[in-house]
Amino acid sequence: MRKRTLAAAAVMATAGAATMAGMATARDDLQLTDVPTANTKATGLTSPNRMSPELMNTVRAQGSTTVENPRDGVGYYGYDSVDNHPTLMPTTAAGATTPTEAHKTEPDKNTYLVLKGQKGPDAGYDYGTHFLFQGHESGTPGYVTRVNLDADAPHRVTLMATKDSSGKALPDFDGSSWDPFAKKLLFTAEAGCSGGVWQGDPTFSADGALDDISGALGRGGFEGVQTASDGSLWLVEDVGGAKAGDNGKAKSANSYVYRFVPEARNDLTKGRLEALQVVRSDGTPMTTKAEPFGEDLKALHTYGRSFATRWVTVHDTAKDGNAPFCATTAASDANATAFKRPENGVFRPGTGFREFYFTETGDTNVDSPANDQYGGWGGVFKLSQAGPSAGSGRITLSLLGDQAHTGLDNLSFATADQLMVVEDAGDTLHSQRNALDSGFVYDVTDSRSAPTRWLAEGRDPSATMDSAMAEAGTPDFTNDGDNEITGIHVSDGNPTVQGLFGRAVPTPFEDGWRVFWTQQHGDNVTYEVLSGVS
Repeated sequence: MRKRTLAAAAVMATAGAATMAGMATARDDLQLTDVPTANTKATGLTSPNRMSPELMNTVRAQGSTTVENPRDGVGYYGYDSVDNHPTLMPTTAAGATTPTEAHKTEPDKNTYLVLKGQKGPDAGYDYGTHFLFQGHESGTPGYVTRVNLDADAPHRVTLMATKDSSGKALPDFDGSSWDPFAKKLLFTAEAGCSGGVWQGDPTFSADGALDDISGALGRGGFEGVQTASDGSLWLVEDVGGAKAGDNGKAKSANSYVYRFVPEARNDLTKGRLEALQVVRSDGTPMTTKAEPFGEDLKALHTYGRSFATRWVTVHDTAKDGNAPFCATTAASDANATAFKRPENGVFRPGTGFREFYFTETGDTNVDSPANDQYGGWGGVFKLSQAGPSAGSGRITLSLLGDQAHTGLDNLSFATADQLMVVEDAGDTLHSQRNALDSGFVYDVTDSRSAPTRWLAEGRDPSATMDSAMAEAGTPDFTNDGDNEITGIHVSDGNPTVQGLFGRAVPTPFEDGWRVFWTQQHGDNVTYEVLSGVS
């Protein structure tokens, strides 16, 4: 097995006496030293990010980076502000009692592409070939940015779109991806029955716009979106459920996993939307939505249990037309199986698109009575099929969450067996467990072993001030508090069908493979992870 740069660094850092010759026979995995604890949360306390010593961060963009082509109130990478109006940091005007600051837009899921011939607002500038696309999760209007990784500071961030093709302001976006069949960027809005999917070209246009394709894919709380080798789109939804339990701290399952099968792989405006249904041993569907403490939900969150699955059609443009519809309602009506706030999903590389993993956020509250047995801590599920087009399969629990590993959100395979997952536990749970978010990596072939913490996220001064303002009940306060990890993304940027996630086995830090993540809220920094001693 060929040597890996990161494996070499890890062996030298953690094994001391290990030799390069010995390392050459080791598994071709990331060898990362565990960060033993998460960063703690305390009022007024800032803390740096702590990483495995084999890794280091470098900043690729941050909230205060100006966009090179401001418009529609968007002047910065991560703020609703132009020329520092409103101010990026809290200020109090003379005679005022409430501090004000610009609204933070929270760049979210990263999509990395290597593209030739891309242009920008500066017609005479060479923008290079390496680009990072993101939608923004908060603010007005919603918008899409392109981080030009080869560019200098004045050209580092390009504003790509603020409107749809009808001239309507874009919604806030959570997920993003690239479909090589349609040659479209995809962005998802996690807004329940007002959400959906929008598509657009990666090329810059002064009046760039996105197309709303919710008439085919539906309106739902979509976040994760991935294209399979057969051209189908796999969507993961995050919609909070009704309060449950005597204390109201549990939430009913109310989110679904979908597959969109287009009539033609290069056209995502026509096709069939299906929802995942888990089947009991007697052949009846698990309708978990109505039973937050039911045996079905308990069984799904038990190691070693395996259940049959099938896809049920919830909408077909050939019969139902292209008027927008609520996918969440349609899935519920079709007796699809609800989960507790799934966030994102990916195909496991090297499996021929036969294994799909998706996270489940859970209730993110220590006091939820559903935590121990009914999915309150969330986890990661594995869906196995004979192929991406198969009508049935099996689902198993891959990783069961607990208090120290919960609120699981974005995920990305780092190698054939190692899955990187990151937390979005939220301010309430941060305070309850006195621990900020972490990023983990675990072996999906041995998922009951303890995950390795590769990132203990800190809290920058801007987020620390926001947290204090929120705790103080500051009137008209619109920003989030603690920092959040999002957008973990391992990619070589290949825009062709051969570059589909799940086809090639990643080799981080080699052969063009790169690793990115975004520290949402606060300063809104997007990092690239590099191999080296931090």
